[in-house]
Amino acid sequence: MEKTVLVIDDSVTIRLYYRGILEQAGYTVEQAANGYEGIEKALLHPFALFIVDINMPIMDGYTFLRKVRDLTDVPAIMISNESEERDVQRAYEAGASIYIVKPVEPAELLLHVNMLIGQKS
Repeated sequence: MEKTVLVIDDSVTIRLYYRGILEQAGYTVEQAANGYEGIEKALLHPFALFIVDINMPIMDGYTFLRKVRDLTDVPAIMISNESEERDVQRAYEAGASIYIVKPVEPAELLLHVNMLIGQKS
């Protein structure tokens, strides 16, 4: 079974960084530049996991998670520069499965991805 991850971040560089890590580990990756685009993609295709940034134009990561939770219970990793306890709390209240503060090392990302959706075989 194909395990597709949707990476939602307004930074092209960050999206490509996560994509490279995940594809090298055998995952299929789709990308979105903001939460609104992420919702559109989530409506069209099934995903095994969402990786979401907080601060994005048009629709931020918190709003994306709250809205996508009305559609699916797919696990979500929120990755952000925001490290205050209130940011972490807001992420979990919005529906995040795991919260990670940037920068993210490849091994750390894969550890969480594999834990949430199983290792790609």
